[in-house]
Amino acid sequence: MYTIEEHDDNAKYNGFTDKVYRARRKEFADIAFNYKHGQQIPPVEYTEEEIKTWGKIFGELTKLYKTHACREFNHIFPLLVDNCGYREDNIPQLQDVSNFLKDCTGFTLRPVAGLLSSRDFLAGLAFRVFHSTQYIRHHSRPMYTPEPDVCHELLGHVPLFSTPAFAQFSQEIGLASLGAPDEYIQKLATCYWFTVEFGLCKQQGQIKAYGAGLLSSFGELQYALSDKPEVRAFEPIKTAEQEYPITEYQPTYFLSDSFEDAKEKMSAFAATIPRPFAVRYNPYTQSVEVIDKKDQISSLVHNVRGELGIIEDALRKLNG
Repeated sequence: MYTIEEHDDNAKYNGFTDKVYRARRKEFADIAFNYKHGQQIPPVEYTEEEIKTWGKIFGELTKLYKTHACREFNHIFPLLVDNCGYREDNIPQLQDVSNFLKDCTGFTLRPVAGLLSSRDFLAGLAFRVFHSTQYIRHHSRPMYTPEPDVCHELLGHVPLFSTPAFAQFSQEIGLASLGAPDEYIQKLATCYWFTVEFGLCKQQGQIKAYGAGLLSSFGELQYALSDKPEVRAFEPIKTAEQEYPITEYQPTYFLSDSFEDAKEKMSAFAATIPRPFAVRYNPYTQSVEVIDKKDQISSLVHNVRGELGIIEDALRKLNG
């Protein structure tokens, strides 16, 4: 868990010199620390000032989404408005959003007090769990925060975690992290940074944003799609070595042709990670299976044949 102390250079942006704000953050931290898997996420009664901060961010970002966000994001966002209370005068509750996510892609939200270690955070993705904050950034800087907050999670991440192709891509990064050596965890975390957080994609000849760090930042969303930053093709082996700042706009972004293309490249990269086993997510048990025995492979092949049989039957009926 990462915490920001008063001497941190970013403390002024986080409001950690504001004693009232620090006390409020502790309330949110207590919710996360006391939460147990399987429980309902406790609702939060946000203050008028917190709702006002959310409203400023919501109002500015929604003006840009149609022209700057990828089509998958723009398809899902109205559904969040209709089903989860996304609007300028209301901060959605995590449990309502988690229920929506589970219906769409099987992902769920888990409250967290702040940033986790890369290994712990990525492991959550493997199990289709996204660790989400509930607190909101300090009201003095509504358009900037160097750490994730509820605006970043709900406006940046949630819409695309509701999309199957993107959810599968994100889970692929999580599965690749299980049992990986520390140096590869850093590489995976960097790939995550340049895709799930700050990724760009090409749609109908235009560059669009799909990274949550962009979709929750009014200023950087416009900057990323301008001619100012450098844009490179997403190649995990190269992307994993790229350094990046965390308190300013990115000088470099990475472009994917599609989520499917990014997923295939991540799968190929994951195959290079040295570990004596393979893993797969079992959606029926909602667990991750370690595959390191021949009988497990035989069972997997049997399951795949069954799935192929269903596809062949469907094709015959469509062509018949």
